Amino acid sequence: MSTVAIIGAAGVQGAQVGDRLRAAGHDVRLVETGDGVQKLRDRGLEPTTLEDAGRDADAVILAVPDGAIKTVAAAIEQALAPGTVMVALDAAAPFAAPLCARDDLSVFVAHPCHPSMFTTALGPDGRRDYNGGIVPQDIVCCLASGDESAYAVGEELARDMFAPVARSFRITLDQFILLEPTLSETTAATLLLTIREAMEEAVARGVPADVAKAFMEGHIMIELAIFFGELDASFSISADYAVEQARDKLLAPDWRSVFEPDQVRAVAEAIADGKVPAVRIT
Repeated sequence: MSTVAIIGAAGVQGAQVGDRLRAAGHDVRLVETGDGVQKLRDRGLEPTTLEDAGRDADAVILAVPDGAIKTVAAAIEQALAPGTVMVALDAAAPFAAPLCARDDLSVFVAHPCHPSMFTTALGPDGRRDYNGGIVPQDIVCCLASGDESAYAVGEELARDMFAPVARSFRITLDQFILLEPTLSETTAATLLLTIREAMEEAVARGVPADVAKAFMEGHIMIELAIFFGELDASFSISADYAVEQARDKLLAPDWRSVFEPDQVRAVAEAIADGKVPAVRIT
């Protein structure tokens, strides 16, 4: 097991990661400042200073907002012992620019896939596990920079942070940024938001809300099952016609440009620099 320091240990992500790593037997040191110190103590946990936490840590987890990762990494790297693995939980910041200047530190990125929409297993209370932690999920890992031996350290932590884990995939940093935010958020979340807005439009035009929701949820599942090969079936000819008639109205012809390198990098840099407008859609 590893000695792990968590920066931002009192936040939602940091607290979850810390609990799971302690449960797996790791020696976990909690680093916080300001109000976070009292939040830890309210949970019966004692924070430590970065200097003490990082002195002999095998890994340091950056459980801070995306826009703060670059700043925090630059501030802490001199306090870390040679060979320490710096773990980021998203790819935007390490993709936008190297997180540390020291050659004797490594940067590892890990992110959960979350339980599949086709998973039938439920938690002990009978509810579906959307985030992971109860139902097995896959994870994606990347060694962004540093010594190859750091990969095993990072993957062990990722398996424990996101346990139970079914499969662990290793990809490159360039591939990681295409998964998130480009595929999961830029593309999928945008289209799903459009689906919700379409449902709301049907309601506004007279369909009862509970009917529209029930109809949409069921149809989304069977359509996803067909598109993703979970169901050996196909759409009807009339459904195919409806899709083709609507594609040019719902999608710009050049929508794949969101995957072009300059666009991908621009989004990653904005996220890493904390320049994302505070606009909420949910």
